[in-house]
Amino acid sequence: MSTQPPIRVAVAGAGAFGRNHARVYHELRQQGEPVVFTGVLDTNAARARQVAEEFAVPAFGTLEELIQAARPQAVSVAVPTAAHLPVARALMDAGIDVLIEKPLARTLAEADELIGLAETRRRIAQTGHLERFNPAVRATLPLLTRPMFFEVHRLSPFSPRALDVDVILDLMIHDLDIVLSFVDSRVKEIRAVGLPILSRRVDIANVRLEFESGCVANFTASRVSTERVRKMRFFQPYQYVSLDYTRQDVLVLTVDAAAVPGVMANSSAPAPETLNGLIKPYKPRVEPEEPLRAELRSFLAAVRQRTPPLISLQHGRRALVLALDIVSAISQHARQAQLESIWSR
Repeated sequence: MSTQPPIRVAVAGAGAFGRNHARVYHELRQQGEPVVFTGVLDTNAARARQVAEEFAVPAFGTLEELIQAARPQAVSVAVPTAAHLPVARALMDAGIDVLIEKPLARTLAEADELIGLAETRRRIAQTGHLERFNPAVRATLPLLTRPMFFEVHRLSPFSPRALDVDVILDLMIHDLDIVLSFVDSRVKEIRAVGLPILSRRVDIANVRLEFESGCVANFTASRVSTERVRKMRFFQPYQYVSLDYTRQDVLVLTVDAAAVPGVMANSSAPAPETLNGLIKPYKPRVEPEEPLRAELRSFLAAVRQRTPPLISLQHGRRALVLALDIVSAISQHARQAQLESIWSR
């Protein structure tokens, strides 16, 4: 049992994301972490009450009630994206640290205001890119040398959740954030196509990015799939890395670079078994953990120690810039392909 004074936490938003934040805070407390879950807020009284009853905390209908009665030191902001700025602003003005779910905001102006608020109010403010805390992603970081080609798929069955944003800001932004952190290079070119299928926004999209480093990344995101897929594959010199977010699994295939010239210098074509012998499979050790649990523990550590969070608002802004550029490219493609009738239905 920790001897540290507990941090008082609350959740703003009792939808799917908010409920998961509430669940993890509740579990952390049960597991002896120094945290007290003090309440849940939602403008939908029935939804707030349901989540509050599930985790034995008070339900609140307004921010003022939450701030005054629950007295949280830190809050997970899991409200719809359009409400991120006003909710996070009120919390930071009250001296409360925040974790803001992705996407950080609807616009860059809103993101910049959030960053400015965190700086002037001296608040710990983290962006909720939880896949950065996926154990498979963490196990991949030490493997990076010079990734040059990515193939990324994030597919989900349809759900009425998060239909206030396109699939780019809903699902693909996770992978955009991770690839940006892996490549560490500016985007040079964007080619993108997307279509609304079951909603009035883009539900399925394919994107090709070219970076100044020469790296190319292909992304496919869909929220109208018949299956759930969360996979990333990338190639770097003499190496192929396959990452499965859901299974928290990483497979690495490395070519014996020193042996390649001798084998290929042979006048006859190398036998398949010879080529296979050049490839060494490897599975790095992955320590299983729920990404959201790892994310919230990291947030609470930053709050307690008053240190910068691992995923800052600047990281959230960087991913948002690229996501909005992709949304713009999709709109441009729709005009060029004369798809206005689909978009205006």
